[in-house]
Amino acid sequence: MDLFVAKMAEFIKVEMNTDAAHDLQHVKRVVLNAKQLCDAERANEWVVMPAVWLHDCVTLPKNHPERAMSSTMAADKALAFLSEIGYPQEHFDHIHHAIVAHSYSADIAPKSLEACIVQDADRLDAIGAIGIARCLQVGTALERDLYEVTDPFALYRDIDDKHFTLDHFFQKLLRLEEMLHTDEAKREGRIRTDFMHHYLRQLGHEIGVRRS
Repeated sequence: MDLFVAKMAEFIKVEMNTDAAHDLQHVKRVVLNAKQLCDAERANEWVVMPAVWLHDCVTLPKNHPERAMSSTMAADKALAFLSEIGYPQEHFDHIHHAIVAHSYSADIAPKSLEACIVQDADRLDAIGAIGIARCLQVGTALERDLYEVTDPFALYRDIDDKHFTLDHFFQKLLRLEEMLHTDEAKREGRIRTDFMHHYLRQLGHEIGVRRS
């Protein structure tokens, strides 16, 4: 496995289409999350490891019209690469599904423990301290305002995360904990979500708007 992982790491350095929040460091954090979940759940690392290393080998921008197809493109590209390096093909179907299902935009339910772990590992990197940092990176890259001045926490208006970065917390980030599958991910997800709530309370204090 170590030799294959080294080849995957080199491949992702060269091939992945990076944006502000999807870079090599994101992949490495997801790999770390997945290793912990894989050990806790006794899952098949021959499916999980290539899926997490290669899950973002194709990444379309958040505002791309074909964003929902990004994970399918990544899965196809990943299998082509794995075939080139002689990775055991009996795992290919499960790897492909795990990569496709990891994506929030694709909205595909994971059908195996390994796919659940890949999805959980990726979603944990979208919440907590690192999740806040990544959200701000994306909002800046897309030139969104940080918040809507008259109602920052969208208490009396529709959520609009296409224009306001803070709205993405309410549209997606604060909901991810409820979507986690494995017990270990749920435990960590609770910690990270609590941190985001604390951040929002502090932000409200600093801008003089109380969040109910």
